[in-house]
Amino acid sequence: MSKQHLVAVIGAGPAGIYGTRKLTEAGHRVLLINRDIKPGGLAEYGIFLDKEKMKTGLRKQFHRILADPKVSYLGHVTVGEGKSLTLKDLQEIGFGAIVVSAGAQGTKKLGLPGEEFTGVYHAKDVVYHYNKLPPFSQRHFELGSRIAIIGMGNVMVDVANWLLNYKDIAEVTVVARRGPREKAYDDSEFEVIEKYLDNDDMRKEIERIRPDLETAGQNVDEIIDKFVGSTTPPANQRLRFRYLCSPTKVVGNSDGKVAGLEVELNKLVVENGRTAPKGTGQRTQIPLDCVIYAIGDQVDGSLGLPYARGAFVTNPAELSGDPNPAHYQPYDPASKQVLEGIYVIGWSRNASVGLVGVAKQDAERGMKVINAYLTSQEGFEPEVIERKIEAVLDKLEENKVSYVTKDDVALLEAGEKQEAKKRNTWEHKYATDEEMLEIISAPKAVAS
Repeated sequence: MSKQHLVAVIGAGPAGIYGTRKLTEAGHRVLLINRDIKPGGLAEYGIFLDKEKMKTGLRKQFHRILADPKVSYLGHVTVGEGKSLTLKDLQEIGFGAIVVSAGAQGTKKLGLPGEEFTGVYHAKDVVYHYNKLPPFSQRHFELGSRIAIIGMGNVMVDVANWLLNYKDIAEVTVVARRGPREKAYDDSEFEVIEKYLDNDDMRKEIERIRPDLETAGQNVDEIIDKFVGSTTPPANQRLRFRYLCSPTKVVGNSDGKVAGLEVELNKLVVENGRTAPKGTGQRTQIPLDCVIYAIGDQVDGSLGLPYARGAFVTNPAELSGDPNPAHYQPYDPASKQVLEGIYVIGWSRNASVGLVGVAKQDAERGMKVINAYLTSQEGFEPEVIERKIEAVLDKLEENKVSYVTKDDVALLEAGEKQEAKKRNTWEHKYATDEEMLEIISAPKAVAS
């Protein structure tokens, strides 16, 4: 048998799984290491909870990829400083390459006074909560009846969908630095919350900023036609927008809870052909019970790669090749050297850009770079590969870490399907690690 390369892929979300497929197609062995028990990442825990067709389709694709005998899976294993494994552990064991596809697990904040008050949350944590990802599934969120979502992309729509359609929140206010034309959500996605839009309020809001929109060369009457409908929201619920507003302070009450959001009013200016918000110095307050940031994510700096401004540092050189290898190489600014044999793909390379399709594309482009690198390196004999995988398992045992395998995941999924059938629903998820591990261990106990 010819020699193979052994590649460690950290993170089993869309980028990690689709990247794994490209590695196995090239004949390599892959050790796929995942923080969660179940694979899938944002495809499993980030897509809105009622999108059955999309989730089912992705799961089928992932099952086929992970079923390849060249893929070994270790779930419930964290990588980083003080975690189950460190990058140094993997480097010392000696993989042909290490691919970081752990997504963007860090949360962005705006650095506002008052962010420490109870009732300030990040959208990613909320999304993980309603999609039942431990430990976020068990987290308590003090929502109240008036909630502001900062940002107006598709994540905002998902969070507003949950708040209005599932939690029956009375008032959701979207706070945006720019105007309605600069929205980042898809109109088709917005349909799930459109019935809650307070159209009278929307018309007044657009009229309020009419002078700014006209100064920026925008046709306000066309904007009104596009964004203002004729429907009336339910009597006890409404969705509204506050445009050209930059948050400056979270206002709290004497109990340390959110009471409001102070914002600075902006005007729109045109710079290099693009509209940009510019503060006016004028401030106002929006009474609230809760603030949710939907402003994107950042990578996890504890993983052990060079890190700056919420992202892993990549090679600043412009290398030849399409794709450019430098874009996928972590770089240490102190030593001015790339980290040999380590690569970043997906949201670990470019956080919060696109969804599953974009992550897949970036992973597949990155794997062209990694496969080219591996062809220049000496591979391993099969028995050496097995020893290296055993060395990882030994390290986990030494660190007293319980891990799950592909077979364990199959047991869990079978248990969840059985429970879903009992409940007459298309899906059932166990919301804690303890429940999932119990489902996995039950058939093994019977067999023994």
